[in-house]
Amino acid sequence: MTSRERVGQLVKALPKVYPGAHCELDFRNPLELLVATILSAQCTDKRVNMVTPTLFAKYRTAKDYVKASPATLEKLLRPTGFFRAKTKSIRAAAAAIETKHVGRVPDTMEELHALPGVGRKTANVVLGNAFGKDEGIVVDTHVTRLSHRFRLTRETDPEKIERDLMKLVPREHWTNWSHWLIWHGRRRCFARKPDCRQCEIFGLCPSGKIFIRNGEARAVEPAEPVSDQRRP
Repeated sequence: MTSRERVGQLVKALPKVYPGAHCELDFRNPLELLVATILSAQCTDKRVNMVTPTLFAKYRTAKDYVKASPATLEKLLRPTGFFRAKTKSIRAAAAAIETKHVGRVPDTMEELHALPGVGRKTANVVLGNAFGKDEGIVVDTHVTRLSHRFRLTRETDPEKIERDLMKLVPREHWTNWSHWLIWHGRRRCFARKPDCRQCEIFGLCPSGKIFIRNGEARAVEPAEPVSDQRRP
């Protein structure tokens, strides 16, 4: 099975396994999602969701973040880790939104990526989930891990992985593709001990049999060659 054929089967199977897959950050508008995504760096969505209710009740607009006391923001964001850097990023992005976009989060990749502290991954999250635009594929640690296990890329750089995936995954599935892989990575295809024996898509994974043969407890990816090792 080629990489393209595997993706074709996965986009049929994964929605059946995870019919409710969605972004697990809580938000009500593009600004809240932008802030939550910045906070999710090196932090779990669950912990971010514990912080944001108080944060979003206090700061409702970009101007609110600009006017906020850095010390107060840092105190609220402390549980998410790297709170000083995140405070700076949020306030800088909010200032740019206020001055360059009349207080509204922009809805294009170019404009979002130009905001201070907003990389391509964050922009993809906001575009796909707040604006319903499939402009790219979110590549986090789960998407990276599963893309390697499915033998869809040999790359390790997120943007290069994204480019490989965008060639294989139909555009209308780009946003959901990330949701499906993230949900599968969190619920079944764990980093250290993937649950291959219970995996609903075991037959589509070229790494599954190798993991089972090696005891399902390897902290590194299977090193054995797979028939589909050529680049997509």
